[in-house]
Amino acid sequence: MKNLIIKWGIILPIVAIMGCNDDFTSITPLSQVAEESVWSDAGLAEAAVTGVYNGLGAGGLDEQMLASLTDEAIFTHTGRGINTINESRANSASTGWINNTWNWDNMYGYIRDANLAISNLADGGIEDAELVNRLTGEAHFLRAYYYHQLLRFYGGVPLINEPLDLDSDYNIPRNTFAECVDFIVADCERAFELLDGRNLDSGRANPTAALALKARVLLYAASDLHDYPTASGNSEVLASYSDPELIAYTSGDQQQRWIQARDAAKAALDYSTAGYMLGLMAPVSLEEGQQNYSDIYLARNGGESDIIWGRQYVEAQGPGRRIGLFNGPNGYHNWAGNAPLQNLIDDYAMSDGSEFDWDNPDQASAPYENREPRFYATVLYDGAEWKPRPSDVAERDPANEIQTGQYDIVAGGEITTHFGLDTRQGPVEDWNGTRTGYYIKKFINPDPDFVDQTGFQTIPWPFFRETGLVLNYVETLLETGDEAEATNWLNQIRYRVGLPAVTASGGELMEVYRNERRLELVYEEHRYHDARRWMIAPSTLGAPATGIQITGTLRPGTNVATYKYDPANYNYSYEPTVVDPGFENRLWLDKTYYVPIRIAELNANTALVQNPGYD
Repeated sequence: MKNLIIKWGIILPIVAIMGCNDDFTSITPLSQVAEESVWSDAGLAEAAVTGVYNGLGAGGLDEQMLASLTDEAIFTHTGRGINTINESRANSASTGWINNTWNWDNMYGYIRDANLAISNLADGGIEDAELVNRLTGEAHFLRAYYYHQLLRFYGGVPLINEPLDLDSDYNIPRNTFAECVDFIVADCERAFELLDGRNLDSGRANPTAALALKARVLLYAASDLHDYPTASGNSEVLASYSDPELIAYTSGDQQQRWIQARDAAKAALDYSTAGYMLGLMAPVSLEEGQQNYSDIYLARNGGESDIIWGRQYVEAQGPGRRIGLFNGPNGYHNWAGNAPLQNLIDDYAMSDGSEFDWDNPDQASAPYENREPRFYATVLYDGAEWKPRPSDVAERDPANEIQTGQYDIVAGGEITTHFGLDTRQGPVEDWNGTRTGYYIKKFINPDPDFVDQTGFQTIPWPFFRETGLVLNYVETLLETGDEAEATNWLNQIRYRVGLPAVTASGGELMEVYRNERRLELVYEEHRYHDARRWMIAPSTLGAPATGIQITGTLRPGTNVATYKYDPANYNYSYEPTVVDPGFENRLWLDKTYYVPIRIAELNANTALVQNPGYD
């Protein structure tokens, strides 16, 4: 199957029409195509709709990841606007980092492109009805997706369903949260109707993705953050907001919204043919579990079947193809961008499914032993095996193991300290070292012959996974009182990674589910939204960012000149620490539930109302 290639600037094929008369001044410039020409030509129309996909950017595989606005990671470098958000200093004049994939201007630019496509394709300029229906379905889906991005970051936004021109009134008020949900759902349903039954290129919108988007939006809509009686009871900032209908339902039955979300998730699952190794009745081995999880995010060995809709990487270059450079260890000449936090590491269970506990001396003395398989598939930790070192570093680490601690070695007959090659005190580009003691492994090509510093990988970004859809369904089942069915589906995910069946019930089962979702979907841009909609952000995203301090002390009688992880030669100590507050001092204020609307937008559209806490 062909892949949809998203270019960074759409280039339409141009046909220059040159007449045989002397009026050469009427020739269409080679760099332009008249709008009516685009929508009367099948090739140009398809190219125009393909251009609407550019709003997807690199998916979530940018240098700065949404994970670093959560308790999954911290961004290693300064001056990028991430601290502004994590320290709750954002305002309309200084919003902090906003990626293009949820930037107000950018999203509305692509919404306008989708509106142009929907409007012009309906005018009948192209005779191929099948093509028109497919392109219209894609445009409806993309418009729904971009509105859903705005909705989950900003709350209710102005709904514009037709192209505006220079004479249009741009003072358009925000629609209510409920109106936005209904609009997105309607677009998803229309997209499904037009795309159902079609064989589409990988990367293009598809009918299952339309149902998955509908299910996600309804899941969010049912959550506590968007039920105003619940949200206002948990937050004085939200309770004092003068326009609550912009951010939540102010009437209606939250339980009915959960039922609606449940039914949407089930309908999507019933329709979908995606999914990887679901339906197991018992856990696989721990080794198979690690392999299964890796195969899904690497999109290999059948694991790619879990992706319902993803951002494909097949072109020569692009930001999403450098994720290893962006996040890999500095000891490999990489940049350590979004470093995993100890806050996350501590939530990975032991291999038998029990919780990790720093108060357990056996676990505290060897915190990377006997952890659940997803830990090993997701994180690079001290002593983990990795790729061959670059030639200029190889002599210092012939074992090719991650070094994020400080260790005794013997040099010139004296014991001295060796700072690990992958630390901020080490000998290789120390400014690019992790601040936490960990590096991301997920989404990075593990091929030992692939050099992250110079290579461009082709691992896709999953906007929607079958596993995510299953987890959505589990949550709605729990919220509507069907624990047995929820446990059945949850166990299928756990069995696939070698974990035992869930035995919890009630509130404990909900906590197990939330942690399962946290770990299964880590670094996939879910935690930012989940912590908010569950209203647990003050205690999770607002918690201090933590890392690990590792020390290796030579055992008596040992003599090591070149460091290698070896408990036979070393006594290791592990001490959880708070990341330097002078670098990032995390603070949660409830205004941070939503992104502030920039002052430029407020000035340009005087009908807009700012989000709570930013006035």
